[in-house]
Amino acid sequence: MKNLRAAFRMVLFITATLGLYWFWFFTHFFIPNKIHWRQTVFGWWTRSFVSISHMKIEIVGTPPKPPFFLVTNHLGYADIGALRVAVKGIFVAKAEINEWFLAGRVCRGYGTIFIDRTNRRDIPRAGEEIIERLAAGEGVIVFPEGTSTKGEEVLPFNSSFLEFAARGNVPVHYAALTYSTPPDELAANLAACWWEDIGFFPHLWRLFHVRQYTATITFGDEPVMNPDRKLLAAELRDRVEEKFEPVA
Repeated sequence: MKNLRAAFRMVLFITATLGLYWFWFFTHFFIPNKIHWRQTVFGWWTRSFVSISHMKIEIVGTPPKPPFFLVTNHLGYADIGALRVAVKGIFVAKAEINEWFLAGRVCRGYGTIFIDRTNRRDIPRAGEEIIERLAAGEGVIVFPEGTSTKGEEVLPFNSSFLEFAARGNVPVHYAALTYSTPPDELAANLAACWWEDIGFFPHLWRLFHVRQYTATITFGDEPVMNPDRKLLAAELRDRVEEKFEPVA
């Protein structure tokens, strides 16, 4: 029964992903407000993932409204669906994803900002692009841990992700994300968190076996500002840690 459920969800996911992307690709040439249209179709895609995977989303606090710069801990690809349903924005992702077959193209189409963390020269370029997106009225979401985890703790934040915010006195919003599954299902740190040495589709197949799961997003009360990027990173990490509930 679980295999049948997972197979059905996988077919729905692939169909929705490819169908919505090509629908956006062929229609965006004719839409005057391309940013609004991209955000709209991206929102449809994330909601389709949330629905197909039977994710329940619980929001604590008040999500920021665009334009905003938001940081949060990172647990896996399911974060994209949970966060994008809660707030209207685009994501900053590692440059390697840009090279993934088809996934890179889809992410680029939906406005993802890619950053090469191994190249310090690329960090200012990404910062300038983030500023341009904020000026255009978009929300931007980044995972400053730099990697996804199994949800035991919040890793130190990479201050390079926050250099542009420190220099420009940009208010930085923050949120803590966690997952849970019903007692009779696979533990959330295996089902929802993507931290093991396992490919995307094998892990997605595992997730789709779970009947349902819950993503809880807790937003901070006030944004943080600090002209020192290292102090800014440390304060944001501490505030996220305060609101974070470990994934069981």
